[in-house]
Amino acid sequence: MNQKYQDLLTPYTFKNGIELKNRIVMAPMTNFSSNQDGTVTEAEVSYYERRSKGVSMVITACTYVTANGKGFHGEFGADNDEMIPSLTKLARSIKAQGAKAVLQIFHGGRMCPPELVPNGEIVGASDVPAENGGVSTEQPDVKPRPLTETEIEEIIEAFGETTRRAIEAGFDGVEIHGANGYLIQQFFSPHSNTRSDRFGGSLDKRMAFPLAIVDKVTSVVKEYATSPFLVGYRFSPEEPETPGITMDETLKLVDALADKELDYLHVSLFEFYSKPRRGVEDLEKSRIAYLQETIGDRIPLIGVGSIYTADDAHEAFESGVPLLALGRELIIDPDWVQKLADGKESDIVTEINKEKQEELVIPDPLWNVIIHTPGWFPGV
Repeated sequence: MNQKYQDLLTPYTFKNGIELKNRIVMAPMTNFSSNQDGTVTEAEVSYYERRSKGVSMVITACTYVTANGKGFHGEFGADNDEMIPSLTKLARSIKAQGAKAVLQIFHGGRMCPPELVPNGEIVGASDVPAENGGVSTEQPDVKPRPLTETEIEEIIEAFGETTRRAIEAGFDGVEIHGANGYLIQQFFSPHSNTRSDRFGGSLDKRMAFPLAIVDKVTSVVKEYATSPFLVGYRFSPEEPETPGITMDETLKLVDALADKELDYLHVSLFEFYSKPRRGVEDLEKSRIAYLQETIGDRIPLIGVGSIYTADDAHEAFESGVPLLALGRELIIDPDWVQKLADGKESDIVTEINKEKQEELVIPDPLWNVIIHTPGWFPGV
């Protein structure tokens, strides 16, 4: 192993005692490859097994906590106890390769395709359709129905119930998906949340739903987990819409989250060193730098975003984040971490090889999306 990269392969211990064997984790990525009934497929299990040997922790694709929260075709479910055997199969397949298994839990809200949810009725914080993605892109006249306060409380409970299922299925943790425009972010955003009750209006009220979910999930862990169990929270720093989430609003949310009983925060970025759009004084300082300043040493932050080479990872790690997530990079090269450990970092592949789907163990649905989405993956 090249000593330059040695720090990336050192262990990391969370405050609750769970130890990771190195600083590289697999980022959560939708793979569109589950069965129609919400159970995981053998192809999906093989895909995770192929990528769980080198990394210290695998964060799965998001799973829906209620039937009306299913956001993708081919998404696996965790909305009822009948899904526990399916979840168990997934957790075991990851852990058998030596990685910690973390289940990402979410509700798609206004981004859900109508054909995937009961009665075709999409719901959200308010009746504001999405401007980027979701059903409204193709059907702009389709608006989400605002959730009632009772339904909001039921969804908060559902996040707790899904956490219980994750514990029973043998996962090492859950990650609350508060990023990428889905329901939790929809409540935090002034674009998608125009409510005037206790869940909308001021910044503090827009934070009420995300923070209530955190409190519910952590309380369930205390009640049901018999050994240390991780709870993370993923967030997107900004939105392009006006009005939309700004960097200063996210820093206030992150400040509140850092004081909760969470084990880590996980920023969602396409580029690690991306800079803020608005809301802060210095637009030349990276979002990562702002986040680290706000968080301090209260809670670990997972950094992510186009970290393709060993040098990319080394440079990102030097910024001070204790953990790095690789997403597309591990689809392109499942042996990324092993090559680093073996001193073969120059052999790390950084572009998708269109001739090696079988060798890379990528399920057909995910492969088809990769191949037909120019610009998403290098080499396509």
